[in-house]
Amino acid sequence: MKKIVAFFVISITIILLFTLKFCCPKDEVFNLSLNLANTEIFSKSISVKKVVVQKEVLIENYFNYLDSLVHRYQPLTTYGLSEHVLVRANPWIIDTLQNTDYYRMMAKDSFVYNQKKMIALPMGNTIIIPDSSKAKKILNSFDNTTIDINIPEFKLRIYEDSVQLFEFPIRVGRDEKKYLEMSGRIQDLRTKTGKGFIINHVRNPRYVNPVNNHQYFVTKRDDGKVTKLPQIPFIETEINGLRYGQLIHPTTNPRTLGKAYSNGCIGVKEADAWVIYFYAPINTKINIRYDLSGVNEMGDIITLKDIY
Repeated sequence: MKKIVAFFVISITIILLFTLKFCCPKDEVFNLSLNLANTEIFSKSISVKKVVVQKEVLIENYFNYLDSLVHRYQPLTTYGLSEHVLVRANPWIIDTLQNTDYYRMMAKDSFVYNQKKMIALPMGNTIIIPDSSKAKKILNSFDNTTIDINIPEFKLRIYEDSVQLFEFPIRVGRDEKKYLEMSGRIQDLRTKTGKGFIINHVRNPRYVNPVNNHQYFVTKRDDGKVTKLPQIPFIETEINGLRYGQLIHPTTNPRTLGKAYSNGCIGVKEADAWVIYFYAPINTKINIRYDLSGVNEMGDIITLKDIY
């Protein structure tokens, strides 16, 4: 009897093993596991499409916060996620930062002593992590963007291909030579012309008077009020393969726009500086020219004043 039972058990086992071999091949089991793994990864990717800002992010913490998002979600993207890609996919961030401009706030009867304490990202707002299709369009836009500056016109324009996206008033370098303690020699303060690229962003700039090389922390505004200096990125340029120290940066005194006033740098409004920054990642093309032929608001060709 025991021999019959043992024979029966062995027979059933052989039949089951034979059936499993043909009904569920190893390759199919492997593919099923792989598909499940891929589904899990895909689900994780979908879940990070939107990030809700859990608490208010101040300007002084804004860059660290954006960097943390890039660091966290970069491994889940198939492209080069960066702060610039992230913000261009979320234009509301640019609008919010623009509205921290001191003079925009004063227009609302709101005096701000320290702009670094203003809210850059409100709690509850959503930041979209762009998919590869959206990111590709943004990266392609960067590749086709050019910053154009015409010195005697006091204008900075941003183009994508041949389409003008923005036009901003600027100030430029003075027509004089002066000894600057920062460089240790007499400098020609006129803004240099030529073609080149954006080579660096200074996201937490030190404000230094190049004449005496002293750092300063407060500024007297056009309205006579004194405030702390803002934390708005400075953009460093390289022209004709040379670094002249010519920066594109905000001025706290917009009354100087439309004038040859600076030590060579290109000054812009605080709100405009944010826009330029987000449209000018590293390697963005720049053209600084001295063209006395311009066009007025009526579309007529005019001859500009020769300031140099």
